Amino acid sequence: MTFVQLIEFKTTRYNEMNSLIDGWLRETEGKRTAAHAVMTQDRDHPGTYLEIVEFPSYDEAMANSNLPETSKFAEKMSALCDGPPVFHNLDVVRDDRV
Repeated sequence: MTFVQLIEFKTTRYNEMNSLIDGWLRETEGKRTAAHAVMTQDRDHPGTYLEIVEFPSYDEAMANSNLPETSKFAEKMSALCDGPPVFHNLDVVRDDRV
């Protein structure tokens, strides 16, 4: 079953966050299990971002989380956030391509 993680965070340092994400992508090339990721910015709440990350399964998401590069990334990401990020762990129960 497909699994989606929604990560909500606030930051005034998005350019640094973007560079951090680019570094993680380079470091995890060929190792990461994420199938697709989309970064969004909330129009109604400046400085609020939501990243939507799709995985083939919950187990694949946990394997991705257990990568040393991901642990290092999470620590650095938290330091760039204005408060702790909020993680929503979601099992996909319906997926319509419209």
